[in-house]
Amino acid sequence: MVKPVILNAAELPGWAHEELHALFTVLDLPKDCADARAFLAQHGPKVRGIALRKTPIDAAFLDALPALEIISSYSAGLDNLDVNAAKARGVSIANTSHILSDDVANAAVGLALAVTRDFVNADAFVRAGRWPQEKEYPLARSLTRMKVGIVGLGTIGSAIALRLAAFGCELAYFGPSRKPVAMPYFDDVAQLARACDMLILTCPLTPATHHLVDAKVIDALGRDGFIVNIARGPVLDERALVEALAADRIAGAALDVFEHEPRVPDALMRDRRVVLTPHLGSGTKETRRRMAEHVVDALARHFDVAGPRDAVHRVAGRGCAVES
Repeated sequence: MVKPVILNAAELPGWAHEELHALFTVLDLPKDCADARAFLAQHGPKVRGIALRKTPIDAAFLDALPALEIISSYSAGLDNLDVNAAKARGVSIANTSHILSDDVANAAVGLALAVTRDFVNADAFVRAGRWPQEKEYPLARSLTRMKVGIVGLGTIGSAIALRLAAFGCELAYFGPSRKPVAMPYFDDVAQLARACDMLILTCPLTPATHHLVDAKVIDALGRDGFIVNIARGPVLDERALVEALAADRIAGAALDVFEHEPRVPDALMRDRRVVLTPHLGSGTKETRRRMAEHVVDALARHFDVAGPRDAVHRVAGRGCAVES
């Protein structure tokens, strides 16, 4: 049986590459743009599937792959892919939002607690030997019964809402359309901000959501408000946030993503009201493994080839977890 030809445009663990090679004829996309164009011109017509991670794929890229049937993405966000162009060509798209939602939601709640309870600065206070020589550490804010607005109630946003409900938060949400949930809905993000003490950003990055949270929204949130961003950096107008912090028009922010990451503005680095993490929302060993497995499995299912998760036990040397 002739193996389907797959274009590898993803940096995956070594074992995942081995599994791809066992199931498919794998062509590795060159990293250099000029080499990639020549490569696609020569090999593109044979490619039926793509293993994707961060590689930008636009309409011109897709035009070079007339036989393409499926794109299997390691990430939840698809802002590096022209989704409309892919769908217009009848290309199936698989991503990992259902896999990473729990750990990203856990990270969002952790960031919400860190910024409201000031845990990072409190840790530094103890390590510097300032306790108990100095007076009591300043009181912080309680997440319990706080009014929290979720910007984007998809798979991840819903997982966050479930967790925050257990904290006793008063929840509301913004999105392109109303969901069948018992939660107040706002069709204007500034109005949501005005009604809340915290915004948690979970929406995908699209032209419509670029700088969705701008100076107007930040001002609507107010000087006692907080922002948590675990979506994509450009959803939040970073310059507007810096200006609001400098003018004390917002209480603080917790950011896992940045507009030009991995570059972080010096003003955010210096501001002790801001909690910074290096885009680690899904960064656990368990979830990252499942994400890589899903890249392979989605391709295997599409082409109806026997994948490694068809067996109960994993490949030797990778443990023997059972697929649920």
